[in-house]
Amino acid sequence: MKKQITCVVIEPGCISCGTCAVVCPAVFEVRGVSSVKQGADIVANAEAVAQAAEMCPVSVIKLISTSVEQCNE
Repeated sequence: MKKQITCVVIEPGCISCGTCAVVCPAVFEVRGVSSVKQGADIVANAEAVAQAAEMCPVSVIKLISTSVEQCNE
């Protein structure tokens, strides 16, 4: 069974290339560095989120399969 992505974390080291925002604009935005949009529906966009993480040239997008409550702590 495939785990569901419920949370995305962008670790330090983003080079602001914008790939994540191009691949998944519903979740990511770049304002100086990449960030996850507040209120973004990670679950509904899980496939594009995973693709953005895979395409990140510095591998700073981390996908977490956990409860949403734990993600917001």
